[in-house]
Amino acid sequence: MSGLTHLSASGEASMVDVSTKDVTERVALAQGRVLMRKETLALIVSGDAKKGDVLGTARLAGIMAAKRTSELIPLCHPLMLSKVSVDLTIDRKLPGVRVTAMAKVAGRTGVEMEALTAVSVACLTIYDMVKAVDRFMTIEGIGMVEKSGGKSGNWKREGRE
Repeated sequence: MSGLTHLSASGEASMVDVSTKDVTERVALAQGRVLMRKETLALIVSGDAKKGDVLGTARLAGIMAAKRTSELIPLCHPLMLSKVSVDLTIDRKLPGVRVTAMAKVAGRTGVEMEALTAVSVACLTIYDMVKAVDRFMTIEGIGMVEKSGGKSGNWKREGRE
């Protein structure tokens, strides 16, 4: 258990002390997608969903979620985010919506969880807003695309979507 940073020497959950880490610019990019029927995607694109603007609402939900990540994920540090963006792309080949989130901070710890939370909540919001017409939707592929900054430096996913 010594390799796990969120466990004390006795194996108890513990918040990592980041006070000695350098403040650096840290950026994380995450992605995910919501797969659905073609008809459901057409409903979203046309703006005719009964609950309103699906993409606009999902974008806002993702941004709001990133800002509240430390309230949702135990032992996650609260961060003063300098930027969060959520991009939603219609993909007729899936068919579905691709969700990409970027989180940025000048701080002592990374923003991967904030980017992942933004993607997750944006995907869940899309599902919620059109579930009445398509209960067969699936959310998949949520993961990190790349990150920069901090002691571990830069990382980028290679060879996978």
